[in-house]
Amino acid sequence: MLKHTVKHLKPYTPEKPLDDLKKELGLTNLVRMSANENPFGTSPEVKQAVANWNFAQSRDYPDGNASQLRMAVANQLHVASEQLVFGNGLDEVIALIARTFLEPGDEVVEAWPTFSEYRLHAEIEGAKVVDVPIQSETGNFDLAAMVQAITPRTKLVWLCNPNNPTGTLLSLTALTRFMRQVPENVLVLVDEAYIEFTDDYPATSAISLLPQFDNLVVLRTFSKIYGLANFRVGFGIFPKQLVTYLQSVRLPYNLSAIAQLSAQAALADQGFVQTTRNRVQQARRSWETFLTDSALPHYTSQTNFQFFQAPQNQAYALKQELLQHGFLVRDGLMPGWLRITFGTAEQNQAVQQVIQAFQTNLH
Repeated sequence: MLKHTVKHLKPYTPEKPLDDLKKELGLTNLVRMSANENPFGTSPEVKQAVANWNFAQSRDYPDGNASQLRMAVANQLHVASEQLVFGNGLDEVIALIARTFLEPGDEVVEAWPTFSEYRLHAEIEGAKVVDVPIQSETGNFDLAAMVQAITPRTKLVWLCNPNNPTGTLLSLTALTRFMRQVPENVLVLVDEAYIEFTDDYPATSAISLLPQFDNLVVLRTFSKIYGLANFRVGFGIFPKQLVTYLQSVRLPYNLSAIAQLSAQAALADQGFVQTTRNRVQQARRSWETFLTDSALPHYTSQTNFQFFQAPQNQAYALKQELLQHGFLVRDGLMPGWLRITFGTAEQNQAVQQVIQAFQTNLH
């Protein structure tokens, strides 16, 4: 009765609500630094836009074409509006890509570790996922090995850039060289969920390469630097010849009017985006200094999180220690390593003090 490829899948287990977890642990304060959310919140322009929304429109279906948001994004990123496909979060866009292009027996090439949903949706469609380990010293993609992993059965190649969970950035020069080695019938998907956090944005984005390669797709989200994770707005910039197929598969009315309005308001407030970028860059410098001084192996981040090796590989023990101090972080992404989303300057300092004490107690 069940779809064959679904039988072995495990459902996503969301974190417990913070209020429930606080009661369980007897904590008065708990900061979630495990989901790469924006600790600096959301543009106040979003709150104003939602407050002014005509509630009578609740009975109406939203604009299925996301027309106003489509034009705003196209103008902001200097791409053709007809290249955009919107989803209920980038998660839906990833699922849409797998559903549109993958069949049983196809292959998908990805780095490891990387964002888990690429694998999930490929497996649902019956495709084989080929993991290519990152370079252990730097955390960078092993592009030569990824090219070697491509076979006549390969349909998609996923590049999360900057990569989650490593935080590392692939240069446009390296990406261009890679694209020239990839067969034209293989679609390369560059997930830029964290690209706006990078030091040299927008020069770091693969959008500038779209006119050169008909097999390149760039994905973006409003969940990260824009602080709209709750509103679920993501999109892809696709070659025009593929858009009709994706739009045929996409569910109608997948983006609520409130979500569209919020994303427009957030996009218009680039002052908030720049302030957030500046604060994240300060946090990155703080973490880089701390981890280097503490002699803790780590990768150079260009995101709003840091990936590092816990003292003596005691990732779970350190996670529990941080939890007792009111900080929730992410383990299980690579053995012995933790991913910590940047918080405020005060939160970052407090977390670093806990890590330092934990490290001292191990000696």
